[in-house]
Amino acid sequence: MVSDVYFPRVNGVSTSIQTLRQALAEAGHTSVLVVPDYPHTVAATDIVRVPGWQIPRDPEDRLMHPRALAAALDQLDPADFDLVHIHTPFLAHRAGVRWARRHGLPCVETYHTLFEEYFHHYLPFLPKAWLAAAARMISRKECDGVTAVIAPSSAMKYTLEAYGVSSPVHIIPTGLNLSDFAHCDGPAFRVLHGIAAARPVMAYVGRVAFEKNLDFLLQVTDAVRRGLPDVLLVIAGEGPARPSLERAVAKRGLADNVKFVGYLERRTELPACYCAADVFVFASKTETQGLVLLEAMALGVPVVGLAEMGTKDVLQEGQGCRIAPDDVAGFARVLAPLLADRAAAQALGAAGKVYAATWSEARMVASVLALYQRLHPEFRSDTPRGIIAG
Repeated sequence: MVSDVYFPRVNGVSTSIQTLRQALAEAGHTSVLVVPDYPHTVAATDIVRVPGWQIPRDPEDRLMHPRALAAALDQLDPADFDLVHIHTPFLAHRAGVRWARRHGLPCVETYHTLFEEYFHHYLPFLPKAWLAAAARMISRKECDGVTAVIAPSSAMKYTLEAYGVSSPVHIIPTGLNLSDFAHCDGPAFRVLHGIAAARPVMAYVGRVAFEKNLDFLLQVTDAVRRGLPDVLLVIAGEGPARPSLERAVAKRGLADNVKFVGYLERRTELPACYCAADVFVFASKTETQGLVLLEAMALGVPVVGLAEMGTKDVLQEGQGCRIAPDDVAGFARVLAPLLADRAAAQALGAAGKVYAATWSEARMVASVLALYQRLHPEFRSDTPRGIIAG
């Protein structure tokens, strides 16, 4: 697999890649992951780290050196692999497609991110309409350059088809490794961060980026505190929007109602953060799936969110969630009763736990393996084969 991003860079793409690779390994298949190198990474025999540069305006990410990436791929023996799976566009896409074509291997790409809604946040000096058109053109060209495309939601499939993508697009949502969400210690998280046991808490987990619509959640917090003065919004994650959000918190007088906790260790700290909340809140309109919604539900935490783009496939009213309208007052009206009535929130969370179990990684890997088999006739689910993943 080839990708422009992976852990320790925390986001949904990294999580999706890790989940897929673990599920493939459990099914008896090997994969090699080619990704950027980051400071303080731990060496692994099945992960090839490629040196690169820090990206301007986005210090968390790394841009792989093109020659180093090509050299890393050339060191792999094509006889060991049945196909190439790409997870990001740009350098990873071009290098992965080039290597696959050179060695006559099928090439799959998972389209994780709606770049049409992202570019203008990072290139604000260029016209938004021009950037959106460029994103559509690049997406269409890249998707048509691979054998098959995986879309994590029906909304993403329809978007790609609207772009004019002619390669077959298969809907395969990212699954959950449910064992990662079997235990959590919400009370310990509250103690660690000085949050009273009875305080109403809502949490957001994810990248702190402009496209996540977090300023909307600040406005919702401001509206909710009129009836619940001690309500607290916990924001877990990092990203380029954090400085502007911190300024907005100060400007609105929300310093006592918003807490930034940064990145959290995924195995224990992150589940504890979810479970410390009475409600998980989400307002992004650009998600291709919204994996954090399922993570919250798997831990029994009810969700209040907008059903936009890929989250439409995940959010089912009453199945661990309440779907809110896309306005501050309406969102607050749906959210406030769950924050005020912990028993009602827990009942909704219990339903979500049952629902989230239907999104297991087993469901995902079965669909992925079926696609691999169609693309490579010698690939069999009962015969371990190699995959270059990225």
